Amino acid sequence: MALTLRSSISLINLKDITKPFKSSDDFPCTLSFPNLRLSSRQRASAKAYPHATQAHAQTQQEKIHAFPIPHGTGKNDVKVPVFVMLPLDTVTLGGNLNKPRAMNASLMALKNAGVEGVMVDAWWGLVEKDGPMKYNWEGYAELIQMVARHRLKLQVVMSFHQCGGNVGDSCSIPLPPWVLEEISKNPDLVYTDRSGRRNPEYISLGCDTLPVLRGRTPIQVYTDYMRSFRDRFADYLGRVVTEIQVGMGPCGELRYPAYPESNGTWRFPGIGEFQCYDKYMKASLQASAESIGQKDWGRSGPHDSGQYNQFPEDTGFFRREGTWNTEYGQFFLEWYSSKLLEHGDRILGAAHRIFHGTGAILSGKVAGIHWHYKTRSHAAELTAGYYNTRNHDGYIPIARMMAKYGTVLNFTCMEMKDTEQPDNACCSPEGLVRQVKAAARAAGTELAGENALERYDAGGFTQVLKTSSSDFGNGLSTFTYLRMNKRLFEGDNWRNLVEFVKNMSDGGRNPRVSELDTGRTDLYVGFIKEKRLPKEKEATLV
Repeated sequence: MALTLRSSISLINLKDITKPFKSSDDFPCTLSFPNLRLSSRQRASAKAYPHATQAHAQTQQEKIHAFPIPHGTGKNDVKVPVFVMLPLDTVTLGGNLNKPRAMNASLMALKNAGVEGVMVDAWWGLVEKDGPMKYNWEGYAELIQMVARHRLKLQVVMSFHQCGGNVGDSCSIPLPPWVLEEISKNPDLVYTDRSGRRNPEYISLGCDTLPVLRGRTPIQVYTDYMRSFRDRFADYLGRVVTEIQVGMGPCGELRYPAYPESNGTWRFPGIGEFQCYDKYMKASLQASAESIGQKDWGRSGPHDSGQYNQFPEDTGFFRREGTWNTEYGQFFLEWYSSKLLEHGDRILGAAHRIFHGTGAILSGKVAGIHWHYKTRSHAAELTAGYYNTRNHDGYIPIARMMAKYGTVLNFTCMEMKDTEQPDNACCSPEGLVRQVKAAARAAGTELAGENALERYDAGGFTQVLKTSSSDFGNGLSTFTYLRMNKRLFEGDNWRNLVEFVKNMSDGGRNPRVSELDTGRTDLYVGFIKEKRLPKEKEATLV
């Protein structure tokens, strides 16, 4: 059986994929897949981020001829390798590769589209699930071998956070059970807000250097985890595994969980809340205040900073002439942001020692918090730990910290336009991207990008191409697209991606469809329930 995919740019011959299958019933692809309605998760995302709804609605309407990409000349003549994020549940809770035949077919399709490689989360909650220093890398080993056979590259995220509770999270992977046991004994191990609400997404940085995890500090636990990965996959580092993205907080980002979306605690575009009320953070604040002779400043966080879903002008702290710009406000924000920088420095320092000389580069992710960016206080950034106001640049210190270890700064919201945002939220993703690009250039560190929300339309891809240029600071060294799923392989979506990769990547290797034989136009690769093959047949797939 020989099947072909017709796109605007590439022909994918699936003959090799189908060899191990006896009949078309075993083949993990569906052709001419109809347009799908939004899933419940995607509807929730649209509700949380109403500014993205219009862009998503264009997905099925925009055609490839409306993709206004300049070719070969001018400031947008960028050559940026494109990676694609794999599904969050690529490895199952049991530690096995999820739907290996589907993954094999998907990787072949991506390779033929000109994609440089893929990204996968190496979940702490899966790998060290069975007990301290009992690591199970087998599902990831199978994936890495498969990626190698397709001559793709792999970015691996050291994901020390839970999966679930944020926009785009399609499955639930909590922290390791033995870690949750320690948290149940000592709830102050996790971030806490002023009302006493605990957040189990990530261990509080307040206890980074304390032996609170069965005799090891959190930094030691993360270090041992990364060392185990290095030792297990030493033969692939630098050759197949070309990048290690070091998770440093919720969603893998260097930030506080200031805007938790689970249980309706926060909704866009609320300012969020400071997360400094576990006993370890409070002790640090108190010591810092006492060190400058201001004991009263260390008793608590700001009393007038409002609640998660308020706007800056609703509060005393963040309003135009608010407490944020007083001597006390500057002290608190400096302490709060410096704790985050110290946390990132500790983890990246450990990662640098472990992966130096392996050939794999390091990266770290910073969140694109673009709402209230046009206000003086930048409230949403402040609660997340980025001391970025009209009077203070919060991204240069982060970029310098990453540059210290040769770490690539990975930034999101590259696909967003200011005109897509609601007026009342005072958003400026474009202004924020320009500032971060300038900070990366000033610090001498490379900049990589991601899209913050699922986008399949030509407008989103065109905006990424625009932000990839070196105007206003660093251009992008790589771009990682969020995310591989069944919608990506639908006709127009797939054609938009292929055209985007051609214009971002080296050379545009794929010929146009007019030069090729015709075939079916829609490809839905592998996101269906699979029939299990005998092991000896399954082995032939990889």
